[in-house]
Amino acid sequence: MLKKCLQESNYTVVMTGAGMSTESGLPDFRSANTGMWTQEDPSQIASTEALNKNVEKFFTFYRQRVLGLNECEPHKGHDILARWEKEGLIQSIITQNIDGFHQEAGSREVSELHGTMKQVHCQTCGKIYGNDTYVEEKFQCECGGKLRPSVVLFGEMLPEDAFMKAQVESEKADLFIVLGSSLTVTPANQFPMIAKQSGAKLVIVNLEPTDFDIYADLVIQDRKIGEVLEEVNEELEQEER
Repeated sequence: MLKKCLQESNYTVVMTGAGMSTESGLPDFRSANTGMWTQEDPSQIASTEALNKNVEKFFTFYRQRVLGLNECEPHKGHDILARWEKEGLIQSIITQNIDGFHQEAGSREVSELHGTMKQVHCQTCGKIYGNDTYVEEKFQCECGGKLRPSVVLFGEMLPEDAFMKAQVESEKADLFIVLGSSLTVTPANQFPMIAKQSGAKLVIVNLEPTDFDIYADLVIQDRKIGEVLEEVNEELEQEER
């Protein structure tokens, strides 16, 4: 069914959430019971207020996240999406993830709604550095300003360029595929409905049910994203032989 949807679509947009990252070994921050935000208050460690008033805890928290990220890599699902983009099967990716794995795998048209952990920048002058500065425990810019991850902190707006591009892509989609998002975070969860209201078919692939499943044309649950994409990719390759 997913293969057929892909083949019939002229413009396919994929939106990825935490479930895409967890298959690479990264932690999920919002899962019930196990998610970090069930154990820590994000406003105390991952917010603009923490950066300004609780900076040691802020730096320690994000350094650990950088170290964890740098130990992981894209999985086969990321690779398949990048291949499909090159082959013209999908046109763009909207991601809630900050790991940079889509670009690392080779995807080019990626809207990062929540920024990226692959780089940090100076809060004062804006100069960009690689995240290795955090690995080396360097938290200060040459100008003396604080270096912060280039992610959306709690208390900040989403980057306007990425948000606007995601909205335009959602409106253009014939097919909108959600991969590994619980669709509980606003405003990102607007995009599947924007696509649906613009006439797109909606596919949701997630381990657990979402509140948006009732609007979907196809729902796939209790399966790993990488496995689902690999299966569809094999079916497409068999047709070409």
